[in-house]
Amino acid sequence: MVVAHASFAGARLAISLQALHLGGSVLTVGILMSLLMLVPTFTAAHIGRWVDRVGYRRPTLVALLALIAGELVIASLQSLSGLALGTVVVGTSFIVVNVAINHAIGHVAGVAGRTRAFGLTAVGYSLSALFGPMLAGAGIDRVGYAMTFALLAMLPVVAGALLWRAPTVSRPEPSARTGKTAVMDLLRLPPLRAVLVVSTLVAAGWDLFTFLVPLHGARSGLTATAIGLVAGGFGIGSASVRLALPWISRRLGEWPLIGTALALSGLGYLAFPFCRTLGTMLPLAVVLGAVLGCGQPVIMSLLHVTAPPERTGEAVGLRMAMIGLGQTVLPLGVGVFSSALGLAPLFWAIATLMGVGGVYAGRRRN
Repeated sequence: MVVAHASFAGARLAISLQALHLGGSVLTVGILMSLLMLVPTFTAAHIGRWVDRVGYRRPTLVALLALIAGELVIASLQSLSGLALGTVVVGTSFIVVNVAINHAIGHVAGVAGRTRAFGLTAVGYSLSALFGPMLAGAGIDRVGYAMTFALLAMLPVVAGALLWRAPTVSRPEPSARTGKTAVMDLLRLPPLRAVLVVSTLVAAGWDLFTFLVPLHGARSGLTATAIGLVAGGFGIGSASVRLALPWISRRLGEWPLIGTALALSGLGYLAFPFCRTLGTMLPLAVVLGAVLGCGQPVIMSLLHVTAPPERTGEAVGLRMAMIGLGQTVLPLGVGVFSSALGLAPLFWAIATLMGVGGVYAGRRRN
């Protein structure tokens, strides 16, 4: 998943920058970023059921092949229509990988090792969030967009080779349930519902950073390499804090940790519009990566605790569907309103959202 995510993270940055290079507006970039999660928004829960039913290997292999195809389509067509088509394929295929592998990790690690396992996975995620955008930014400046997407398409090949060495996961016996009410049954579980709400907020803070920073950096006159470094700084921050996450979570507890992370990320977004150079953006990106990086591994551990054991794949898929809804709607909203308001009010609106989420999470009980 880490190798596949490096490819996805690099492609996401390159898609934004190429859309601007081809003459697209901020609204165009917003539409493209929405297309990344358009299909998963409506299918992620069904993807999770598929993983529950057949295991994680087959869905992961199919998705890696699709990820390669999507990036090669973008490399070949080099147009806004090609970007749109490739973006849909790239976003959908990575979400299948994400759901399948997170499902597998939770079962392989077991109850005792789950928090540590997701913490280590999150460290790898942070490193891929560092490597992917930096590779994309440097590639764009040196060999152009087409070759950069072709290079990113090689990473899923490596991931596919690693998949052959991955362990087999035994699947819990399914309980009797009706397919039509399955998702609503999960949403009726109050602990799981609270986890899904804060998961959506943490993901919004993470993904809006990856969407807004290329726009803010380009408007501030930064090169693609510099923008890639800022995005990489976010990955450095999240990787660093996740190494210390077991120690931090033992002293704060899950919900106070998530609440503090959301509140601090709100302060970071409040300050970001005032940063217009690499020297000011990079340290703040590291800090934002650190505070938001606390959330995901804790949330994934809580998700496996609060979801029925035989439906963890579906619960992971439901989480991705809710995140996908935000990733579909928010970039469109950013694209529409930035033309009238500019980017600064959008940063401040996100800061407010994170602050409200911090209060909500702080009121939960472990």
